[in-house]
Formats: sequence, structure tokens, C-alpha cells
Amino acid sequence: MDIDNNQNNIGKEEVYKYDKKNFFRKEIFEWLKSIAFAVVIAILIKTFLFNTTYVLGYSMYPTLHERDRLFTNKIAYRISDPKPGDIVVLKAPDDPDKDYIKRVIGIEGDTVVIMDGKVYVNGEIYKEYYISEDSYTHSYENSSWKVGKGYLFVLGDNRNKGASKDSRYLGLITMDSIKGKATYRYFPIDSRFGSLYK
Repeated sequence: MDIDNNQNNIGKEEVYKYDKKNFFRKEIFEWLKSIAFAVVIAILIKTFLFNTTYVLGYSMYPTLHERDRLFTNKIAYRISDPKPGDIVVLKAPDDPDKDYIKRVIGIEGDTVVIMDGKVYVNGEIYKEYYISEDSYTHSYENSSWKVGKGYLFVLGDNRNKGASKDSRYLGLITMDSIKGKATYRYFPIDSRFGSLYK
């Protein structure tokens, strides 16, 4: 029985091409599946767990600098209440298209007083390791605030006059306006990289 080697080789080539094509199709499909899965996970994380925040301006200087990039924990305040010293991202009460980033000073039940450039909470000087030693905290129309239920008193770390739109200017902030707790600086990668609470 004669065997046509050429025809046999052509048959093998066609099978090889078919297998190769199938392999690439499967490979592309697996890649697309992985990418789609990663995108869905990223969207879920960004929607429900964490967000990224880009700092504009110097209202939180020296803690935060312009163009710092932060991770914000969106579920922190679903399981616990804000504490004095927390850095929070909030919806700007005076501009719905903006977010502000500020530090919590007073919580429910606290009385905050600004006098002679110092901040007092419940009659005691509030210790602030994160501001410049020579900082003078200005007050504007009011110098005393009683923090009611569902509200917070917040300040920017930059206490220069007019440097921060915070509770001195905006009044008490509603808990509903808080979008999350800023926890971690991931850019720039320098000596300030890492946790915001050291």
C-alpha cells in the first residue's frame, strides 16, 4: 500500500494550525476573563471599601502636601465612630462638587474653644503633635462650639489665617458628610510614605 507522505504532512500541518489557533483563542479568552475579574474587583473595592484621594492645596500642611495621594478607608465609620485626631474626607458643605480633607478635633458632647491661638477641648489644651510649634490658630466670628449629636468639629492642620476652610468657617460638620478615613500615603515614595498615624 502506497502512502502519500506529502498529503500526510499537509494533514498534520492543518491539525497543528488548528490546535495553535485554538490555543491562542483559549489564551486570549483566559486573559480577558482575568482582566474583567480584576476590573470588577477593583470597582467593588473602590465603591465599598477603599478610595484614593488626591490632595490639592495646603490646608493640611505640614501633615499633607499638595499632590500627595492617599488611601481612604470607606467602611471605617460604618463599624466605629470618628475619633479626635482622625483625618477625614468629607463632602464640602459649600460646594457639592468638592471634597475637603480635615482633622477631627471635637466629637459629640465636646466643647471646643479657640483662645489666644490655642485650641481647648472640654477646658483643656488640645495636644497637637502634627502642627508647627509656632502655629497660631485663628478664630473668626465664633470662638466656641458645642458639638451636638451627629456632628463633628474639624480643623485643617495649617493654622495660618485663611489657609483652611474648616469648622471655624463652615461650622460643625454632619457625620453624614464624612466619606471616609484617610489612612495611608502611597505617593510620593519618600520619607513621608506610609501610615498617616505615626
